[in-house]
Amino acid sequence: MAVAAVLLALSGAAALIFQVLWVKQLTLIVGVEVHAIAVAVSAFFLGLAAGNALLGRYAERVARPLRFYAGIELGIAMVAVAVTVALAHGAGPFAALERQASPLAWLALAMLVAAAPFLMGGTLPVLLRACGAGRIGQAGGTLYAANTAGAIAGALLPAFVLIPALGVQGTAWAAAALNLLAAIGGWALDRRWSVAPAPMAPMAAPADDARVTRKKKGGRRQEARTMAPEQRRTFVDPGARAAVWLYAIAGAVAMGYEVLWSQMVVPFMSTRAFAFSVVLAVYLVGLALGAALYSRGESRDPWRLFGLLIAGAGVIALLEMALLGRWLIGAQTMAEMSVLRLTESGLAGMSARFAVAAAAVVLLPTMLLGAAFPAVLRIAVPAERPAQGAGWVLAANTLGGIVGTTVTAFVLLPFLGTVRGMGLLAVLACAVGVVAAWRARVAPSMTRAAAVALAGVALVVAATLPSDHLARLLPGAQGGKLVFYEENRGGTVAVVERGEGERRFRRLYIQGVSNSGDAMPSLRYMRLQALLPLIVHAGEPKSALVIGYGTGITAGALSRYPGLDKRVVAELLPAVLHAGPRFAGTYDAATDPGLERRLRDGRRELLASGERYDLITLEPPPPSAAGVVNLYSQDFYQLAAARLNPNGIVAQWLPLPTQNLDDTRALVASFIAVFPHATLWTTELHEMLLVGSMQPMPLDAPSITARFKTPAIRTALAEVGVSSPAALLATWVTDRAGLARFAGDTPAVTDDRPSIEYATWVRPRELTRTLPALLALRGEPPLVGGDAGLAGGIADERAALDLFYRSALAAYDGDRDAWRKDAPALARRARDNPYLRWFFGSD
Repeated sequence: MAVAAVLLALSGAAALIFQVLWVKQLTLIVGVEVHAIAVAVSAFFLGLAAGNALLGRYAERVARPLRFYAGIELGIAMVAVAVTVALAHGAGPFAALERQASPLAWLALAMLVAAAPFLMGGTLPVLLRACGAGRIGQAGGTLYAANTAGAIAGALLPAFVLIPALGVQGTAWAAAALNLLAAIGGWALDRRWSVAPAPMAPMAAPADDARVTRKKKGGRRQEARTMAPEQRRTFVDPGARAAVWLYAIAGAVAMGYEVLWSQMVVPFMSTRAFAFSVVLAVYLVGLALGAALYSRGESRDPWRLFGLLIAGAGVIALLEMALLGRWLIGAQTMAEMSVLRLTESGLAGMSARFAVAAAAVVLLPTMLLGAAFPAVLRIAVPAERPAQGAGWVLAANTLGGIVGTTVTAFVLLPFLGTVRGMGLLAVLACAVGVVAAWRARVAPSMTRAAAVALAGVALVVAATLPSDHLARLLPGAQGGKLVFYEENRGGTVAVVERGEGERRFRRLYIQGVSNSGDAMPSLRYMRLQALLPLIVHAGEPKSALVIGYGTGITAGALSRYPGLDKRVVAELLPAVLHAGPRFAGTYDAATDPGLERRLRDGRRELLASGERYDLITLEPPPPSAAGVVNLYSQDFYQLAAARLNPNGIVAQWLPLPTQNLDDTRALVASFIAVFPHATLWTTELHEMLLVGSMQPMPLDAPSITARFKTPAIRTALAEVGVSSPAALLATWVTDRAGLARFAGDTPAVTDDRPSIEYATWVRPRELTRTLPALLALRGEPPLVGGDAGLAGGIADERAALDLFYRSALAAYDGDRDAWRKDAPALARRARDNPYLRWFFGSD
């Protein structure tokens, strides 16, 4: 059994690694819309369920199940690597086929994704057939715990080790190596057992309740095996059928928990990939611990235990939600500081912080859910057919999980919210527990009373817990006024108001992380994000696409440019569009009839549509957030460049404090790897703008001046401290040659090597390193047709920016004397500059 457990641990690790890789790759093909990902991931689990059922049934007819297992693992290695390679090249063909025959495209993708999981679904049932004679519950619990323990490693390794070191394709080969090790181990074990007595072969040992008698016949001693009634059951047996159905419902509830837990941890987590890996790992730890604890001592009455475990998990999940509060942040801080002292690693400290939050939310319920699996095996699996029985149990649970995920994500969460949705799931779990408790044979009255009591607790807590309980815990809501809050299948979106009088502003929070707002610094860089590329455009721009609606400021600023005939914005989250009217400075973008709003992932928008634009400007979340690298990679820029008209421009937001200096170099490297003509502009202290084109972009001074003087443009930019063409051109930093010097030999970010997503934790005050390094590249803007007056104006505006940047950096470094020294001069500048006035006031 120990060797079989090791083999399943290797297999579990490989399976999770492949799942992580494929989900990541699928976002590049179908986008990160929840509907699309749900369909693709459901294909994975459908393949798994089919493998559970069909391969488990087939394993009962196999004479040498270990050899069959080795063949399955070899097949997984080959098919999974092939799928990974196919997905890496599948975006274009999928988009082309979808335009012609959408159902066929999705069917082909589903079949591709389901192929390897079909084989994965057979591993546990087949090994249970080989090694699970005797105590079905104990053997199933041990193998399930081992498989889940391997999955824990598979959840952590991609983000923390494999993808940063090997890339996506290299990680797939590493996972395949684990499958090959499992195949070799199964083959070796089969050979050893084939030349020696098979002590672990099915039926070699008496089952829990089997009676064995021995008698003489023909001079030979023979064994006669009489199966107890529980051991003779089949799936025609009503009790077995009921157990499988209840476990399918429990699977739906458990996956519903997972969807809602991802919302519950929002106030205490980050959007980094590491955070999601840690949460998934803790979830799996709970399942493994529960199964392992059950295998140490089986219950005399599995019905009784199963009912109380499922109901108890629901009540605990609900109570944990009710008890969430600011105390958890204190516990996270203590864990982070302790780990920091031991490791001196910011990433390790933050991972400890994530683990504490995940443990507080998911660990106890998942332990109970993990123990429920071997209990169901005891109830539902015939001892003479362990593989088939386990396969059906796993298949039912997996299919239930698909239903639970879909219903929770698309019905419960958007219509009831996290709090009410969790209450409903907990009550449903208690209902499952009550039904199971009515079949208990040991202390039935007490068991039923306990299950009913748990259901009563769930009903009371669900009815009394405030629906905005989680909203109050959002970091941005502390000390601010929550003016908008919406939970839906894509994530939690909130708008928080802060400040007073002229300094009142609102911030947009997505998944608990501040993304942007309508304060003056944000207003400035987002208006420049839209208008600067249009003003310096070498042609006559008529169309523009904004990727990422955010606050609506960038999309709204497009309306100030009179020459645009087509204005389009692609936004992933419907709640972001719903929040739009709460922000100032958008020129009513939320209701503008001339702005076409498409609810779609930005990369998917470019893949699915052949439309071309004169400007594609991006305002995504920070590049280190999970999944956002899809909009910062070299592969994305190649796609965007293919959607440009002649002289078209791509303008990419480049935040400075959200990643380390070397990661900023990598972002720049990916941009200039595609665009032969590129420039960098400083749009705000904390932000810069990359502008790239496939054709030359001369800075034609007369054209820039004429466009700037358009009343709508001049007013929009003057409101954010850019009051003249000279002030606009003063934000120019460098050309492509300067950017190439800055990037050096840093590898570009690509779809296969998404380094920024797995970069180390950002160092404190990283802005004080990155901003000076970029400003050191600065030269004179290469104007065409400029005059001395314009050059003098640029120099004066640049001097004001330099003074402000120098003072701000001194403040970041704690040099208050330098800040006070420059403050009077900056205050004088601020009288006529709204941007500077935001920092220094009007006096």
